[in-house]
Amino acid sequence: MVVKIINKSKHSLPKYSTPLSAGVDLTANLESPIELQPLQRVLVPTGFFIELPDGYEAQIRPRSGLAIKHGITVLNTPGTIDADYRGEVKVVLVNLSDKSFTINDGDRICQMVINKFEKAEFVEVDILSETERGEGGFGHTGV
Repeated sequence: MVVKIINKSKHSLPKYSTPLSAGVDLTANLESPIELQPLQRVLVPTGFFIELPDGYEAQIRPRSGLAIKHGITVLNTPGTIDADYRGEVKVVLVNLSDKSFTINDGDRICQMVINKFEKAEFVEVDILSETERGEGGFGHTGV
């Protein structure tokens, strides 16, 4: 699959770290560092603009190392980039730790995974089929 990309950042194009990686790391494209305080959120620019093929989306996901080591995650995870969006890819990061964290230009801040999706046709009905689970919701199967 080909994804067209405009790179207005100071950094190289996203790339897969290993042959079996599902996502590519995206980097912060900053004029100056961002000091992210505990429980603060910030919109971080990447300098990348993408054109996805019809039937695909890009999901923005946290980097596990940032999450476990520093409490930094993507707030609206997974964030979806639709195929018709042409603006800059920006990432909403939040600091869930009790310490400030500095985001520097070129830091790897998240992963982007490209997924194929299906469009659903919604058909209104009066009843749904019965299942063993039924209406059991959050926690209904125990801990």
